[in-house]
Amino acid sequence: MDPEANPEMKPEKADPEPDAMTALEQALGYRFGDRGILETALRHASYANENTDLESNERLEFLGDAVLGLVVGHLLFEAHPHWQEGDLTRGLHRLVDWRALASLGRELALGPWLRLGRTEVQSSGQDKDSILANATEAVVAAMYLDGGLGVVMDFARRVFAEALTPDAPRVTRDPKTRFQEWAMAEYGAFPSYDLVGDSDVEGDDERFVVQLSVLGQEWSRGGGRTKRAAERAAAKAALVRRDGPRSEETREGGDLDPESAIRGDEGE
Repeated sequence: MDPEANPEMKPEKADPEPDAMTALEQALGYRFGDRGILETALRHASYANENTDLESNERLEFLGDAVLGLVVGHLLFEAHPHWQEGDLTRGLHRLVDWRALASLGRELALGPWLRLGRTEVQSSGQDKDSILANATEAVVAAMYLDGGLGVVMDFARRVFAEALTPDAPRVTRDPKTRFQEWAMAEYGAFPSYDLVGDSDVEGDDERFVVQLSVLGQEWSRGGGRTKRAAERAAAKAALVRRDGPRSEETREGGDLDPESAIRGDEGE
């Protein structure tokens, strides 16, 4: 049946005209020889499901994840000869976890270029972290297949330039992880975090108060705007109690949480 004769059969949004993709290529810093593979990278499964003759970007996501791991790992290894394995692992995780890749996708303005199914369009899927992160991986895979590993290397050097400078700070383990590892080694038990106070005041920097205990013995307390921030503060206080106030790892600003850091910024 001719789709022109039945408007309901028309896709919600056609793939972009080739010349219209120049702006995206400029953002990526790479001009594709085969723009068809870039179009596939921007095609979410929900769109492909509504247009059964089209391939989604899921296979490219898989490849892009592997390529990014190799390229960014290599660049970190090259840029930081004095970093140990743990430093490199945490640095890699910070740069290529899904939050960081979603942030990168926004910087590249991928959202307007994504091809989404009707439901995802209605739920603002173009700004969902998971969809943006996956699309970023797929676009990297498309660059790799179209131009080779050197193209992705150049792209990564540009977008991760700050993390590749010789004086870039190490990403240390977050306080909760450090204290948990020590408590397990010392006592064979996990620390517990119990909420002992809530001011009920929105925006209060010390709204929540959490008590950290090991085997029922209180070690410290911490306050924060969120429960997670209060737990983190309690863990920091416990590390100070364990190591003393001059501990290099426990001083204020001396650590970043790789689970929450996005492109080098500490979060709660």
